[in-house]
Amino acid sequence: GTSTMARTRCSVLGLLMLSLFCVCRAIPSREFFRTALTPSQDGGKTWVLLAAGSSGWMNYRHQADVCHAYQVFRAHQIPASQIVTMMFDDIATSFFNTIKGKVFNEPYGVDVYAGVQVDYRGRQVNPKNFLAVLAGDKDKMHGIGSGRVIESGGEDKVVVYFADHGAPGLLAFPSSFHLIPHALFARPLLAALHAMHAAHKYGSMLWYVEACESGSLFAGVLGAELRVLAMTAAAPAEPSMACTYNYTLGVYLADCFSLHLWRFEDSAPAPALTLDEQYQRLRATTNSSHLCLYGDLSLANLPVATFIPATPTPAPAVGGQLASEDGAVSSRYVTSSTLRRRVEGLEGGA
Repeated sequence: GTSTMARTRCSVLGLLMLSLFCVCRAIPSREFFRTALTPSQDGGKTWVLLAAGSSGWMNYRHQADVCHAYQVFRAHQIPASQIVTMMFDDIATSFFNTIKGKVFNEPYGVDVYAGVQVDYRGRQVNPKNFLAVLAGDKDKMHGIGSGRVIESGGEDKVVVYFADHGAPGLLAFPSSFHLIPHALFARPLLAALHAMHAAHKYGSMLWYVEACESGSLFAGVLGAELRVLAMTAAAPAEPSMACTYNYTLGVYLADCFSLHLWRFEDSAPAPALTLDEQYQRLRATTNSSHLCLYGDLSLANLPVATFIPATPTPAPAVGGQLASEDGAVSSRYVTSSTLRRRVEGLEGGA
């Protein structure tokens, strides 16, 4: 009888231990809770803010970059109603434009200006309006341009693409009387992002920034808690690079990082390709400057299609492969390089 009772106690104890093990295995892990508390990337809309912060014929490439970006997002099925575009819009109709009404971003390329809906032009393109549009402040933009803003919510994705000049800790906007550019400094930009995050104005945000010293805008200050990932064309202390000089128009048509980026998206990459894989491929092809990533690096594990929906149909290959950046020039020396090339063109035609 005693041995039978002992065996019974052992069996009961064994069952209790087994059930406790099963219960412990069923308790959600820390990773489960982290994932569950992270905003879903499956729902919501994608909102896009495109901005070229320069003016003048010599800065042709910045507006061409933005126009190309607009075509990419439209081709990837982002409705025009969810894209806000800011650019001076003085290139297509410029006195110097020998192909009136058209803008090109690569040699033998298509007209990227066709169909672009410009919401803010001329002096409307400034840091104050840029931040108001990004933050979705309709009241501040009432009566200015189209008045349209980024109307994102807590489940939405926001993509920001900016192309222009930069300097340590700032992005440049069109200048007053073409002399002194307006500047968007890192501090007010970060304050705006913090305010948007606190107000649940987005679920996650992706920035692509084409500017000299663009890395300095985010390095050491863009915290992961904001759910923002920023990819910059240059490290904090180096210039971005212009490329694809066109002798017919007498300007550089594109910036190297941006042209690689939008050409890559034109090619309809695989839907499962992650932002980190996109970054690594762009780093390998953009060899004239050092691309950088900042902010919430966990977002780099998401598919690019989270922010730029996949499309099964590649855009026509109009410019061939950009196999070399031998002709790339620092954005700081675009003016002098352009004048030299114009002289070469005149001498070659003499």
